[in-house]
Amino acid sequence: MTRNAENATPDHAAGERQQPVTELRPAGVSIGVNEARHDAPAEELPPDLNQAILEAAKQVGSLLKRNGHDFALAGSVAVYAHGGAGNLQHDADFCIKPEDAESVAATLTEAGLTVYQPPEDWLLKAKCLGQDIDLIFELAHQPVTADLLARAGELPVDSVRMPVLAPTDLMRALLAAFSEHHCDFGTVLPIARQLREMVDWETVRREYEDAPMPAAFLYLLERLQVVAPRGGDR
Repeated sequence: MTRNAENATPDHAAGERQQPVTELRPAGVSIGVNEARHDAPAEELPPDLNQAILEAAKQVGSLLKRNGHDFALAGSVAVYAHGGAGNLQHDADFCIKPEDAESVAATLTEAGLTVYQPPEDWLLKAKCLGQDIDLIFELAHQPVTADLLARAGELPVDSVRMPVLAPTDLMRALLAAFSEHHCDFGTVLPIARQLREMVDWETVRREYEDAPMPAAFLYLLERLQVVAPRGGDR
């Protein structure tokens, strides 16, 4: 989610390589271990990309819930779950703890999804319904922890309820991604507007006020009156 790994290509599979699956049971319906799995024709997928990403997020979230994994939805789909606009960005992101990566990969592989390790060592990638899924175990340059996941609240993503990363943690992850080589304020500004009433901006300031790019973005938010200056009322 935070480090522009959307276009990474698999170098090798995590475990035995599976065929991509483009057809899953509706969220909440169990998939038998020995059931045959078949690719669905492309025309059966949702024609709208945003809806396709939502459907993939629902399927993966349902699988993780049903198998008892500790996780939280992140990225643009999490913003959507918090009431943001449904302009989703490339993929669906899920935070998992590093120590759970192997078991999560096994669950998704058993369900027929392709799971692989990209060159980046802070996430796994999967394919669901033709959409990219990022399984992130490092967020804002820190390992995903039980405390981070405990701050997530359960929210509906269309028809499926699942843990969703807290707004302050979402904003922390976005600001942590800013650098001299990746500094797209235009992408993050609408998200900051949508989440501004739910974010603890003082916590964000304390963490990032000494980092040039995040500090510049926070200054921009103040000048645009998206957030109040430190200690002031917006």
